[in-house]
Amino acid sequence: MATPYNLDVAHDCTKCKFRGERPFCNLDNKSVETLDALKFTTVHAKGALLFVEGEDPRSVYILCNGRVKLTMASSDGRTLIVRIAEPGEILGATAAVLNKAYEMSAETIEPAQVNVIKREHFVEFLRQHPEAAMRLTKQISEDCSAAHRDIRSLGLSQTAQEKMARLLLDWCERGGQPSEKGTRLKVLLTHEEIAQMIGATRETVTRVISDFKSRRLIDVKGSTVVVGNVNALQQLVTV
Repeated sequence: MATPYNLDVAHDCTKCKFRGERPFCNLDNKSVETLDALKFTTVHAKGALLFVEGEDPRSVYILCNGRVKLTMASSDGRTLIVRIAEPGEILGATAAVLNKAYEMSAETIEPAQVNVIKREHFVEFLRQHPEAAMRLTKQISEDCSAAHRDIRSLGLSQTAQEKMARLLLDWCERGGQPSEKGTRLKVLLTHEEIAQMIGATRETVTRVISDFKSRRLIDVKGSTVVVGNVNALQQLVTV
């Protein structure tokens, strides 16, 4: 049966084949059944906005499939990509728990399945299921730790080369796939979006990537980046 955007859509959380790999989803059967009854499933194309910075937190979003960029914007229109969310993450939870406006905007960078739960239902679910609350706390703590690392990298790195090297190394650690030629990454971001992640200009990112390619640190073919010399990248990082 054809599915939107050729995604493998899971409508029943209790039967999801990825449940065991995702901490928040891998709760006891009764908790997952309750969660499944509260959510409704949505499927989005690339470029869909899930929520916008400053908007009231009406819902919480469980990313089941696809990836989402989380961004912040300044009053003069500049955008910073805070991070890329991966399947299994809960988006908008901090705003929902605090009942304050979303601190970031969330936009899909590829077709995605997202399970949506109304804020009040999600908060009540956490009250009734302490294990779910603990696992959400762990995710928020990991996000906070990652934010501290990013602030350190952006604030203390001396050059754009160092920031790019740090970003590539982080991607290798989080989602790289070993191959004969090195660590393979799937990068769906444009040079402009990468620039928004490391606080640089698009032209600078293009120049650094060309430099890394000429030095055979990386190889780029379409959306695939192969990091062939991780040790050389690590030597560029001082923080």
